[in-house]
Amino acid sequence: MTTLNYHFSGVAGAGMNPLARLMRARGHRVQGSDRALDQGLMQETAALLRGEGIALVPHDGAAIGAGLDRFVYSTAVEAETPEWRAARALEIPMLPRPALLAELVNAGRPGVAISGTCGKSTVTGLVAWLVEAGGRPATVIGGAPRIGEGIAGGLSAGPEHGPTIAETCESDGTLTGYRPDLGVIHNVSRDHAELASLREQFAAFAAQCGHLLVNAGCPEAAALGREVGARSYGVPADADFPLRVVSTGPDRARGVLGLPGGHLTLDMPLPGLHNLENAAAAALVALELGGSPKAIEQALPLFPGLARRFEVVGVTPAGIRVVDDYAHNPEKIRAALTTAQAGCDRLVAVFQPHGYGPARFMRAELALMLPRLLRARDRFCFAEIFYAGGTVARDVSSAALAADLPGSIGCAAAHDHAAVVEWVTAEARPGDTVLLMGARDPRLPALARRTLDALGGPALP
Repeated sequence: MTTLNYHFSGVAGAGMNPLARLMRARGHRVQGSDRALDQGLMQETAALLRGEGIALVPHDGAAIGAGLDRFVYSTAVEAETPEWRAARALEIPMLPRPALLAELVNAGRPGVAISGTCGKSTVTGLVAWLVEAGGRPATVIGGAPRIGEGIAGGLSAGPEHGPTIAETCESDGTLTGYRPDLGVIHNVSRDHAELASLREQFAAFAAQCGHLLVNAGCPEAAALGREVGARSYGVPADADFPLRVVSTGPDRARGVLGLPGGHLTLDMPLPGLHNLENAAAAALVALELGGSPKAIEQALPLFPGLARRFEVVGVTPAGIRVVDDYAHNPEKIRAALTTAQAGCDRLVAVFQPHGYGPARFMRAELALMLPRLLRARDRFCFAEIFYAGGTVARDVSSAALAADLPGSIGCAAAHDHAAVVEWVTAEARPGDTVLLMGARDPRLPALARRTLDALGGPALP
C-alpha cells in the first residue's frame, strides 16, 4: 500500500472526521483543520482526532504545502477559502468528501451504499450494530454515535478488503459516484433540492447498484425500484419483504418482516413507524452480509439507539420528558413531531434551522405543514438559524419563519439558546414532552441537557 499525505478541510464535521480517522487507521499521514476548532468549539472531537494520530492545524491555509497528496474538503464549507486557494495554487489533487467515500464503497468486498432523504443514519447505525453482533468484521462509515459511546461513533474500521457499508448523501448531488454491490433507497422526499432533480440523481444511483433494495412504503423509492427490478420491503402487502406492523409506540416499535420461507421478528427499541422501517432495511442488509435471522432478532432489541435520533435525554421528577432529535427537514420534522405526540398529551417543540439556505428552501413547506400537525394544546418555537460562518446571505430569520404561521398557533422565536431554555421552562407543564430538533450546530446536545436541568433535572432512579 502506498502511504499518502492527506489534508481534511472541515475535519471536525460528522461526515469528515470518520473518513480522516479511517485513512489514519489504514496507515496514511493525516492532518486537518476546521474553523469550529479555531473558535474553541468541539474540543472533545479535537482530542479524539489528536488521540488517533491526526495533526490539527489552523483553518487559514498556512498548513497547505506541496508535500500533500490529497486535499479532501467538506461540501458544507463554501469554496474559495484560504485553504482552497492554497491547494489549487499548488495543484494538489482536490476531492470532495463524497468522492473519497465513494472510492471506499466501490472498493468494498462487498460495498454497500445506504441512501435516502430520511433515516439513512439510523439504518447505517443499525447495520453496524447487527453486523458487529453477527461477528463479521466490516468497515461502516456514517450513522451517528451510539448513545453512551461519546463522539467516537460514525466509524467502525474493518479490514481494508472486507465489507464496506456507508451512509451516502444526496445533498450535494454526488450519489452518482457510487457503484455499490448492494444499494438501499430508503425514501425520497424534497430535501436540499426539488423532487425532479432528486429523482434524476437517485435514478442514476439505482442503475449503478449491483443489487438494490427499496422501501415500498415510499412511492418515489418504489417507482425507482420498479425501473431497475429492485427488491422491495415495507408496509405495502405487495412488497417482496412485507412488513406487518404490530405497534409503533409509545416507547418502541414492533413488527414482523416477511422473508422467503419464513419471517423475522423486529423489536425496535425506538418508537415510530419510520423506525420500524429503518429496522427492516437494516435487517435485510445484515442478512445480505451473511447474518442469521436468529442473531438479528436477538441483537435488535438491545440496540442502544443513536445520539440525537429521538434520544430521550431524561425525564424530570414532574414527568417532563426531554427528547433531542436531529430532524432538520420537513419529513424528518413530521416524523419526530408525530412520534412525540403519540407518547404525550401535550408537546413543547423547538426547531433550529441548520443554515440560511436550508431555512429559505423549506420556509413555505414548514408554513403549510406545521399548522396541520400541531394540536391546539401543543407549543412550538423556532430557535435562531444556525450560522457556521462564511459569506452566506443572512436574509431570513427565525422570527420571520414564526410570523409565517397563523397567529392562533402562537409560534415563538428565540434569538439564542438561553432564550430557548427560558421559553421551554415557561411553557412546559408536568407530563409534557419537550422535543428539541436541529442539525449541524455542535452545541445542540448541550442545549438539550441545559433544558433538562432547567426543568428540574432527571428524576432519580
